[in-house]
Amino acid sequence: MHDKTHMTHINGIAAPLLIDNLDTDQIMPKQFLRIITKQGLDKGVLFDLRFDPDGRPKPGFVLNRAEYKNANILIGGPNFGCGSSREHAVWGLQQLGIEAVIAPSFGEIFFSNALNNRLLLIVLEQEKIALLLQDLVIDKHLDVDLVKMEIRCVSHVFGFSLAARHKKMIVEGLDMVGATMQLLPQIEVFEQKHYADCPWSRVLLNEALQVASA
Repeated sequence: MHDKTHMTHINGIAAPLLIDNLDTDQIMPKQFLRIITKQGLDKGVLFDLRFDPDGRPKPGFVLNRAEYKNANILIGGPNFGCGSSREHAVWGLQQLGIEAVIAPSFGEIFFSNALNNRLLLIVLEQEKIALLLQDLVIDKHLDVDLVKMEIRCVSHVFGFSLAARHKKMIVEGLDMVGATMQLLPQIEVFEQKHYADCPWSRVLLNEALQVASA
């Protein structure tokens, strides 16, 4: 769907979550998957890292520290989001207020799930992340320019790349459904040509619909 939010910048506090191979099972533990809606997933994000066995926040965990309370950008380690394909990991991060994750690399399925849901993922070389972390000691705020595709911190500007389709979705506020609906005129033209070339396929479709509705 299209949320009608045009976004050219992501500004905010960046929190370092420097865990190599942080998988989706850790990002969203299995006990939080027993839902019929997407609501409430923020409570499960990184649960075993954020809370002790009694449910009390662990004071030493980065997102529980006062200076990162309102963080909306994460700086991750290599292979962030590896593991299972659960899309709940993306939804939970978004519900927690995370708008972007910067890391040297990402799990392939997580990468697709995130960008298809308008969670920005930025691949940045390890040496540049090291410089970025140095600047974050001075000032924890980052500015991500989605038009120029640049990350700005205290003393550096880092460029990044993004597929044209993903950039359009992030900037224009589109998920996969919204992006597809923008192609509706082309889809309708294709459909009309297909049925003109293969009229028998419409007959089969109608028969299948009748069986399904019986």
